[in-house]
Amino acid sequence: MAVQLARRVDFPMIDSAQIAYFPRIYDLAHRFFEECWEPMCGITYPALLNERRIGFPVVHIETKFVHPLRYGDTVHASVELSKIGSKSCTWEYIFSNQNDEIVWQSSQVIVCVDMDSMESMEIPDDIRTGLENHSTGAQL
Repeated sequence: MAVQLARRVDFPMIDSAQIAYFPRIYDLAHRFFEECWEPMCGITYPALLNERRIGFPVVHIETKFVHPLRYGDTVHASVELSKIGSKSCTWEYIFSNQNDEIVWQSSQVIVCVDMDSMESMEIPDDIRTGLENHSTGAQL
């Protein structure tokens, strides 16, 4: 089951071509990523990082820029997981605008790490359960 989120494209996100500057779209994806943890796993991403000392950095990204995002557009994000391994998982993002046009798609592999050592680690069972509830079903 995908998590659905939305946000407006603000003026600082656009470039001189009057469309969202591509690094800002990745920033937006990360903001949605952070927002997903509470509905998916019942924990905020700051609590995961600061209290449990578990992080999930990106190690691989594949992206399609389909249609420009413009100032004032509303981005509707659909976020779910397509693969969950023992130490990593793949997040799938689909961004649409207020007209239901797909504007951006991205597949991002993240790895579970111990924030103190930055070594990869097994995804904890309670986190895995939450992620699996938002997965398309492919388990590794």
